[in-house]
Amino acid sequence: MPAVFVHGVPDTERVWRAVVSRVARGDIVTLSLPGFGCATPDGFAATKEAYVDWLLATLAGLPAPIDLVGHDWGALLVVRAVSLRPDLARTWAAGGAPLDPEYVWHEAARAWQTPDVGERVMEKMTPDALRHAIIAAGVPEADAAESSRFADATMKRCILALYRSAVQTGVEWHADLARVTAPGLVLWGEKDPYADVRFGRRLAERTRARFIELPCSHWWQLERPDDVARELRRLWAG
Repeated sequence: MPAVFVHGVPDTERVWRAVVSRVARGDIVTLSLPGFGCATPDGFAATKEAYVDWLLATLAGLPAPIDLVGHDWGALLVVRAVSLRPDLARTWAAGGAPLDPEYVWHEAARAWQTPDVGERVMEKMTPDALRHAIIAAGVPEADAAESSRFADATMKRCILALYRSAVQTGVEWHADLARVTAPGLVLWGEKDPYADVRFGRRLAERTRARFIELPCSHWWQLERPDDVARELRRLWAG
């Protein structure tokens, strides 16, 4: 019965190290989304549907039931997985990404979603530029240096494809939240610059999950690892 952690954008599986070291489990799996610090499978489209299919196929190869944890795009993929396959997980935890028809994508996402504009933005997204940007969004300096060094051409290409497939994600995926049956936990930073905390509360209400608001920005697993680990242990124990 593994605990499976799914990272977001523009991260890699390394973003979970602080939390993983604190939860005291020997059955943890940290997944690397295709293109994020690793190669992509041949013909991989990098759309939101492609990532969902990849996650479901990956989880199918693990012993069930699974405790799923996701942040940012990893959160969207986790919630989508337990919406499509309510039997898949024993528990799930997610946060930092709204699944709401009223949500308007943040400024960077809208730029990535715009043809030509997104390509120009990516040309300027050097590892150093990304490092400064995510430090400004709350990521500790050492973690920002670690994450930003993986911002290569493959990751940039995948980010553009993913976000361009996801303009209407909240509208397209929202109704299936009613299918979620596993006990859930929604974690949200009260100062998240990309998504107001009210979207976290709504996600928790719509999935009958417990909601935890943390005194931090977007990357709660890096900013508040002790709190996150404690809440995960509580979820798993319940």
